[in-house]
Amino acid sequence: QVQLVESGGGLVQAGGSLRLSCVASGSIVSINDMGWYRQAPGKQRELVAGITRDGSTNYADSVKGRFTISRDNAKNTGYLQMKNLKPEDTAVYYCKAQLFRAGWSWYWGQGTQITVSS
Repeated sequence: QVQLVESGGGLVQAGGSLRLSCVASGSIVSINDMGWYRQAPGKQRELVAGITRDGSTNYADSVKGRFTISRDNAKNTGYLQMKNLKPEDTAVYYCKAQLFRAGWSWYWGQGTQITVSS
């Protein structure tokens, strides 16, 4: 069974830092694009940051300069380093990745809550 498992969420004060991890497990042949999304209460899920297999990245304007997405292909793991967190960053954060097993498919993690207190 293929799955993505996020970790690293929690409660942090404004200005603090957190690092999220997303591990892909199961009979995976390869991982292509990966991304981090978030969904705040009452809002639509939005892309926070994305990274291609060769390391090209893109960010939402709201997190540029504060968040850094990275990956370790050897460990089938993606990361989101978050600095200078703001209360408006409070949301459930989800990992999404395109995985190759019998074919390419997109998978979502279960989500991890981040709460930033003011």
